Amino acid sequence: MKHILGQEWEITPAGGDTGEAFFARYKNQRLFLKRNSSPFLAVLSAEGIVPKLVWTKRLENGDVITAQKWLSGRVLEPSEMTQDLVARLLKKIHRSEPMLAMLRRIENLALLPETLFQTVINKLDEEVLSLSEVQSTLSFLKKEAQNVQCEEKVVCHGDVNHNNWLLTENNQLYLIDWDGAMIADPAIDLGLLLYWYIPKEDWNDWLTMYGKELTDHLKVRMKWYVALQTLSSIQWYKSKNRSQEKNKWIKFLGEII
Repeated sequence: MKHILGQEWEITPAGGDTGEAFFARYKNQRLFLKRNSSPFLAVLSAEGIVPKLVWTKRLENGDVITAQKWLSGRVLEPSEMTQDLVARLLKKIHRSEPMLAMLRRIENLALLPETLFQTVINKLDEEVLSLSEVQSTLSFLKKEAQNVQCEEKVVCHGDVNHNNWLLTENNQLYLIDWDGAMIADPAIDLGLLLYWYIPKEDWNDWLTMYGKELTDHLKVRMKWYVALQTLSSIQWYKSKNRSQEKNKWIKFLGEII
């Protein structure tokens, strides 16, 4: 990275699973650098969903480096996910026509529930498939597969974990880490957020801030996608030998099905 910015810049890894993100600092200049971000980042910046994109550079080897403004702030606490700031930003994302148009040019097709189902199931090993909670979940997913069809397709983030919500010192909220962006049913984002962070008795109020009614159809769609995502999480944590997290999600699955 120093050969791009100059030797005077201090560059440190930003963490994360890919190892492709870095912080850069020189005097009063601070940047967040990432290798091979999606071209979708430009419209996210223009829409004010992520911190401002400063520049993009293509290297001789074909890699693309993006630099964003590095802002002072913090991630949201789980308890803060109930706030109207979160509901309003997710509403803005799901209703953004420029974001949808750009992602359509990149992704081309919307992600259908049957496609997502097959992708997740194909990755489950025999040990995970043998769990009673997983068996019950598979029965539910198959039974309700025809009831989760939805015409509405929006830009979904896909991982609305509280650690991906950045609140700056001037109270500006951003949703970062868009590597898993997809065109799909908004119930994917809504379900994860509500099941993880919002007490069921408050779902109606939160969805009112977001601008949607809590119908029976939305309920079954949210539950279906959350159950499917939880299967994926169980397999992922098992593959990383992280038994505590794996068991947490198995327990969660047993509670929601």
